[in-house]
Amino acid sequence: MRVHSYVIDHDLGFAPNPFHRVCTLSACKPLIRQHASVGDFVVGTGSIPNGIKDRVVYWMRVDEILTFDRYWDDARFGAKRPVMSGSRMQIYGDNIYRRSADGTFVQADSFHSEPGGVTSLPNLVRDTGRTDRVLLGREYAYWGGSGPLVPQGLRDLVHSTQGHRNQFPPERVSAFVTWLRGMPGRGFLGRPANWPA
Repeated sequence: MRVHSYVIDHDLGFAPNPFHRVCTLSACKPLIRQHASVGDFVVGTGSIPNGIKDRVVYWMRVDEILTFDRYWDDARFGAKRPVMSGSRMQIYGDNIYRRSADGTFVQADSFHSEPGGVTSLPNLVRDTGRTDRVLLGREYAYWGGSGPLVPQGLRDLVHSTQGHRNQFPPERVSAFVTWLRGMPGRGFLGRPANWPA
């Protein structure tokens, strides 16, 4: 079991997507998506620009890993396909990639597209270029902008810059996971930090 810790630069409910009773990470953070295993924990903390440094935006325990095609085709996750004329939750749907007949990736009209649904090549390359994996967690807590402050004694597990960290001693991982799981509440608990009030 590992903890993958990173800072969430902008929190819109897209990456991660905490809606519909399962937390998913299908875009951004390609190295975490490439290397995480079932049973690992992914922890996203707040950024300085958002005024929530050292606060937990979300955590999830990875319990399933799918390819983009399996995620797209799975009826369980149809509600996570974006609807750009829908609610804010629908607009930030993260089920956006599938392969075409020639094997190249197709990007649905989404937050990661250009205006008018035009494919954003930089986003497509970043999201699909290194890995074809979507992380899913049913045990999770997502606070968005109202998350708890990580105790001083566990701050060594909070990543403070771009990228991520996942090389922590087992006893530190155990202490962090014990603290996370000890907090009350599961599922979607608060609004994304960058949603308008």
